[in-house]
Amino acid sequence: MVPHPFSNRSRDEVRALAAQCAADIARLVSHADDAAFAAPRSAAARAATLEVADDLTAINALFMEKRWGDGLPLIPPTRERVAGMLRGTVRPADEVIARIAPGFGAATVERIAINAVMAGCEPAHMPVLIAASGAVTGREFNLQGVQTTTDPVAVWLIVNGPVARELNMNSGANCLGQGNRANTTLGRALRLILQNIGGALPGEMDRATQGQPGKIAFCCAENEAENPWQPLHVERGFKPEQSTVTVVGAEGTMNMHSYGKNADDILRVFADTMAHGPSNEYVHGGEPWIVLSPEHAEILHAAGYNKAGVQAKLWELSKMKAGRMTPEDRGRAQASRGGVLGTIGEETLLTIAHTPADIAIIVAGGPGAHTVYIPCFGNTRSVTREIA
Repeated sequence: MVPHPFSNRSRDEVRALAAQCAADIARLVSHADDAAFAAPRSAAARAATLEVADDLTAINALFMEKRWGDGLPLIPPTRERVAGMLRGTVRPADEVIARIAPGFGAATVERIAINAVMAGCEPAHMPVLIAASGAVTGREFNLQGVQTTTDPVAVWLIVNGPVARELNMNSGANCLGQGNRANTTLGRALRLILQNIGGALPGEMDRATQGQPGKIAFCCAENEAENPWQPLHVERGFKPEQSTVTVVGAEGTMNMHSYGKNADDILRVFADTMAHGPSNEYVHGGEPWIVLSPEHAEILHAAGYNKAGVQAKLWELSKMKAGRMTPEDRGRAQASRGGVLGTIGEETLLTIAHTPADIAIIVAGGPGAHTVYIPCFGNTRSVTREIA
């Protein structure tokens, strides 16, 4: 455990804390069980059962006492319900899909199904959850950091391809909000998997200072029908007829409301919104996300912009002077990006991402001149996996 807070400590105090952490790391690695950190595919123990009275109120009280829930009522994962959920996949119940950081619990198909039942999913949702459980453990996603940081980062699911239509997922009006069973329960189920299998309990391994509502459920589909360019999964090398899920370490949402009719004006005000001093993305070079409304996407497309052109324009216009940061945060940027950028002074122009292609763009939502900027955690990159 890295002791917090340390932002209000002296440098000598921080050095002492760092020395203790280094000693803890040395002690732990000298006794580490390498098998616990492998990427296993072998069978694991089946989930235990617990006999309780058939009383929904009492069961939910027990779940909250055990810290198995998210604060909302849960559906009891009875043997019958879990068996029904497992009919949504042909994978064996004891197959280990992933080890979920920070506790590295074994995400078996059965344990994924248990959390899916609790969240209110349908059996047809299982392939999405299985793919997402594997995607979050991709090295570039940095699940260990996402799960344990003080940052308000949540895991956002983006679903592409035929499965989004088969599950009747919302990619249009209010797609990031309430009202759609698949969107809400898939996002919620993944959060329960991260908490119950990964061990990221709020206030313990999950050290978020405030957190955010997206940590309960954060999921949508891309509005491929109104996207004038390639959808996300095709852009990433998949075929249109394939289905994918993408996991993103998202800090939150920022509404960008503009009735601008000129494409360059729209991109200028979007870039101005993205540039802000207390930003992890400028410290590390991040992966900011833009959820373009169909209206804004059509204006940009009609003006001759392709997606790469939008990315290049936003990357250039969102450059920010390092002097907008506090001296301490500028020091963090120096430590993180100095090897590429050299000495970072107040006049140094920092880019929000390492390359224009790192600015990720999808089209989603319904009518309205609203586009959403979703900053990322900084030390994370999205991962896209096929839904089998």
